[in-house]
Amino acid sequence: MSRLLLTLMTSSAALLVFGLWIPLKAAMAQELLEIAWAQSQARQVESRPWPWADTWPVAKLSIPELGDSMIVLAGVHGESLAFGPGQMMGVGDAQGAVVIAGHRDTHFRPLKQLKPGNKLRLQSRDGQWQEYRVHEAKVVDSRSEFIDTGNLPADTLLLVTCYPFDSIDAGGPLRYVVKARADEGLKQASLNVSSLESGLLEQNDTVAGL
Repeated sequence: MSRLLLTLMTSSAALLVFGLWIPLKAAMAQELLEIAWAQSQARQVESRPWPWADTWPVAKLSIPELGDSMIVLAGVHGESLAFGPGQMMGVGDAQGAVVIAGHRDTHFRPLKQLKPGNKLRLQSRDGQWQEYRVHEAKVVDSRSEFIDTGNLPADTLLLVTCYPFDSIDAGGPLRYVVKARADEGLKQASLNVSSLESGLLEQNDTVAGL
């Protein structure tokens, strides 16, 4: 009886520690990302959040209506998307469109609440903010539809995640795309972004597990 009780207590303690470790790890990661972003802005160089990281902050995305903000990381590979939305294109050295992808069940879950007219703000490494207004949000089937990102207007911001938001299938073909345009009336400064001559269909294949 005492052995069974000890086993139950040990199992309960292990579950409690595991349950606390996940949110603690997430909170620590976000704090390290904020520090890395501040350092990259102060030094104007790439600053990795931890020594073994294969990504680094490239921008900060703010959604004022939802009271939410997040660090945007370089690339859309596993590690970058695990800790924040990733840069698919843009946020570089030349003016052009910006495309950012994120997981539907974590950082980009708030996208389903965005409506036309909502404000988005994107901060570059030099500290300048570019303001956008949501133009539309739609579901795209990556098997039959694509957007030629090379021909997107330079003032475009696309936020991409998988769809539906509550699906358990991580490899589905549907994408939820929020399209925003630079708000010229509220623009504070031009955000330097780069252009990539490729289609969103190809890019979506690289983030099929969003």
